[in-house]
Amino acid sequence: MKNILRPALVLFTALSIVIGIAYPLAVTGIAQAVFPRQANGSLVSGVDGQPIGSELIGQLYADPKNFWGRPSATGDKPYDGLASGGSNLGPLNPALRDAVAARAKALREADPQQGQVPVPIDLVTASGSGLDPHISPEAARWQVPRVARARGMSPEALEALIAQHTQGRWLGFLGEPRVNVLELNLALNGPPLL
Repeated sequence: MKNILRPALVLFTALSIVIGIAYPLAVTGIAQAVFPRQANGSLVSGVDGQPIGSELIGQLYADPKNFWGRPSATGDKPYDGLASGGSNLGPLNPALRDAVAARAKALREADPQQGQVPVPIDLVTASGSGLDPHISPEAARWQVPRVARARGMSPEALEALIAQHTQGRWLGFLGEPRVNVLELNLALNGPPLL
């Protein structure tokens, strides 16, 4: 029994040290050295240096002066990183249809002048993680009339701001063009941050 148990315990201890301590420390050290901003959560700081959000996690905006992001699927606490996950409701599920209809109704009530202009799908459905900070340029443009009225700005100025903050496809062909809502609202609300 000693001949079997001793090598197993030595191997268990050695692998625990390598996999449980050395490897995580090495990966963390490399990440901090090569990509320190990303390794620390891609935080966006205010003028005073205090973090106000992350480029990677959506935030709840309710003020009509701001652009609104995708709905959160994280339950009671919107955009809670600890509760990341989709709603798991399929396209034929009545609960999803009801939620989408309620969200579209709320958006139309917030901007009645939009009339029957179709609401972009990303403003009424959550992303797979429930935390997505991006919306499509179309979803941002759909909100221009409301934000322009609330701020007393020209729609053209907002359209130009959306164009400045639209990120293209990755490598020119992967993904879809997108707008980070936090960055767009920061550009509206104050001086450049970071």
